[in-house]
Amino acid sequence: MDDHRGRAPRARTVLEALPWLERYHGRTVVVKFGGNAMVDEELKQAFARDVVALRYAGLRPVVVHGGGPQISALLDRLGLEVKFTAGLRVTTPEVMNVVRMVLAGQVQREIVSLLNTHGAFAVGMTGEDARTLTAVRRPAWVDGQPVDIGLVGDVVRVDPDTVRALLDRGRIPVVSPVARGEHGEVYNVNADLAAAALASALDAEKLVMLTDVAGLYANWPESDEVIARLTAGELEELLPTLASGMVPKMEGCLRAVRDGVRMAHVLDGRIPHILLREVFTDDSTGTVVVPDPVAGPLADIAGTGAAR
Repeated sequence: MDDHRGRAPRARTVLEALPWLERYHGRTVVVKFGGNAMVDEELKQAFARDVVALRYAGLRPVVVHGGGPQISALLDRLGLEVKFTAGLRVTTPEVMNVVRMVLAGQVQREIVSLLNTHGAFAVGMTGEDARTLTAVRRPAWVDGQPVDIGLVGDVVRVDPDTVRALLDRGRIPVVSPVARGEHGEVYNVNADLAAAALASALDAEKLVMLTDVAGLYANWPESDEVIARLTAGELEELLPTLASGMVPKMEGCLRAVRDGVRMAHVLDGRIPHILLREVFTDDSTGTVVVPDPVAGPLADIAGTGAAR
């Protein structure tokens, strides 16, 4: 009898997940993996299990990873300057060589290895491969003025065919945010913005940003209250007032939902298994961004399922 009682909570957990399994089955979810979760061994292992669990549950996960702490650490060891402007890394040709080496040669390989511990799923690639991501040089904007920050790119075109082909074969693409320029240049692309561009091109159901904060704070640093939900219009109004570190994340969320992604979610990647909690339970945390409501008689239909 005790054994049966012990199984009941596990059965309830599965039943509670059923509506979300039905909703997301066969849907693409793009997950940006970054922040402190990338340098904590326990969190990395939990992330890998979560992503593979999504795959087993019938979702089509795509991972776009950052690597800021690892890049900065190697730059420091090499005696190269670590500098950010408006939340974006200043990228000289020397820094670009390090970015490419760390993202594609170190971080990506580690994530692929972690995922493949649980099955032959993960395949690593960069935005350069098959010209998946094409970018143009982007400045940083400081006090309304453009500032040159070197080989930093903004994605202007996505060819998702290679990623789709991998998904169709049951693989988990792991994408490094390095992009090709129109004339063969190589650009460092912010991982948040790369994930947003890829999510839009793949018609993803959801974009998830795993980072090292609890979400978008309402009045940081005076308060640690997290804004639970924003429409695209509300976020657009807030964007100029945000701290520089949050700008790329929230800009990525805004771009994604404006380009057809059903919702974008900023989650605290320091919490083990936060990804599974978000996808398969009502225990939602962080900040969710949804499209603006549709005016007129189609509003109820368009809004169905846009947010919980």
